[in-house]
Amino acid sequence: MPRFLTLADVCEQLQISTAQAYALVRSGELKAIQVGGRGQWRVEEVKLEEYIQESYAKTERMVAEQHASRPTHS
Repeated sequence: MPRFLTLADVCEQLQISTAQAYALVRSGELKAIQVGGRGQWRVEEVKLEEYIQESYAKTERMVAEQHASRPTHS
């Protein structure tokens, strides 16, 4: 398996649009590098995995906060 993925590969794995992938990269949420004369984006496999794990953690925190803010019924 290659070390680096194209943004098309990232789109396929995350099942998102090209625009969404560019937005993640440009915001810095998903770490990537630009290579070659045309500045094509590449994402290291490990960075994609880190992004996915962080997304799971964010979701868990969000769900926990929503659950904690709900009134309890006695």
